[in-house]
Amino acid sequence: MPLPLDSQICFSLYATSMAINRTYKPMLDAMGITYPQYLVLNVLGEHDGATVGAIAHRLSLESSTITPAVKRMEQAGLVTRRRSQVDERQVQVRLTDAGRTLLVQSDCLAQTMFAKSGFSAEQLAGLNRQVQALRGALTNEG
Repeated sequence: MPLPLDSQICFSLYATSMAINRTYKPMLDAMGITYPQYLVLNVLGEHDGATVGAIAHRLSLESSTITPAVKRMEQAGLVTRRRSQVDERQVQVRLTDAGRTLLVQSDCLAQTMFAKSGFSAEQLAGLNRQVQALRGALTNEG
């Protein structure tokens, strides 16, 4: 007999992810971006000029999933896309000033997470480390 859903880590993580997305959605809607676009902004905040492939790898997604989001972000004036000078098969993505401003503005999501969770920054960081360790173990990256 399987464990009850609430005793299964897979369900707890799934339900928590859904709750986080529901919490973020009104703020993302107000910023005019989707959650995947928010993730792309954050990757570019870590490494501006990353290729579409590098962004996809960082997010554990396929390039074909990232490309439409990046194109919409370019149309919105948040990023620019340019073929690499070194390898024209690769497309580099850079934040525009508007993209950088939106990235700073998106910090409200983290602040909301702290406020709604009741967890301290240290508690959330510790939980995040545990979840990352689990992901690493399951993907042989740990």
